[in-house]
Amino acid sequence: MKKLSLRLPKHNTFHVAHIDRLRELDGLTLARFRRRALAFIIDILIIIFLVIFEKIIFENSATIADRTLSLNLKIDTEKSFLEAVIVLVYFTASLYIFNGRTAGKRIMRLRVVSVKSERVSLWQAFERTLGYGASALEAGFGFFQVLWYENRQAVHDRIAETVVIKMPKKKRK
Repeated sequence: MKKLSLRLPKHNTFHVAHIDRLRELDGLTLARFRRRALAFIIDILIIIFLVIFEKIIFENSATIADRTLSLNLKIDTEKSFLEAVIVLVYFTASLYIFNGRTAGKRIMRLRVVSVKSERVSLWQAFERTLGYGASALEAGFGFFQVLWYENRQAVHDRIAETVVIKMPKKKRK
């Protein structure tokens, strides 16, 4: 009978688990600020359309109810929550399902890539979406860090361990 050996990690040494992935990314063309901003604006316009659509549906169902002050406060809270959910679901689902490409990024030929794995994970997409809030703090200062930070990473990129690359043009035959 063989003896089962259990290898425990050595906690006193540093190990970079995704060093091979970093080598794969070496030399890729990073997206510039202007292209990233345009992609983000496209995505925001899509979200505005979704929010307007949600408001039309929500308003039609709310007109049936009695509109007292307490009901209006409740409706406003529910609207804000629904709008936040729309933003969260749009960015998280798009980045995860389409492997780092929202509609805006697809139009601008950009892709969000994971620094630690071959594909953007659901958790990374979620972290990156929440990271937009951190980037928006202090009048959007976190977004502008793309201009001078190493590997053109904004705050939300560093939180989620991602970078945004420019996709090469498809060659026409």
